[in-house]
Amino acid sequence: MGMQMERQSKSQILVKPQIPDKLYFKIGEVSAIAGLPAYVLRFWETQFTKINPKRTSSGQRLYRKNDVEVILKIKSLLHEKKFTIKGAVQHLKTHSAVKKRPSPTDTLKEIRIELEKLRNMLDN
Repeated sequence: MGMQMERQSKSQILVKPQIPDKLYFKIGEVSAIAGLPAYVLRFWETQFTKINPKRTSSGQRLYRKNDVEVILKIKSLLHEKKFTIKGAVQHLKTHSAVKKRPSPTDTLKEIRIELEKLRNMLDN
């Protein structure tokens, strides 16, 4: 698994793990990517509603790439920025609300504008 290094200050270097391009990850794989024991991941599932792995018929957890990204964000908040769990939950709620997708109506309006531009280009 590759690592990306990001310089935060002169004395501090953050290492960001690369997430493999897969649909699902088992808990052991996520544990290795995040550098956290599996029991921490299971505990965080109870505390953070954004972590919601699928379960196989045998009960095995299957994490999506989005889940892994959220876990890495939570790890950063708790370990590097020294948030409490309650503070990290609040931070994720407030910051995810800002990054909402545009409404379908807005998307359709944008598509219509682009189509009208294309029609005008073809008419000329």
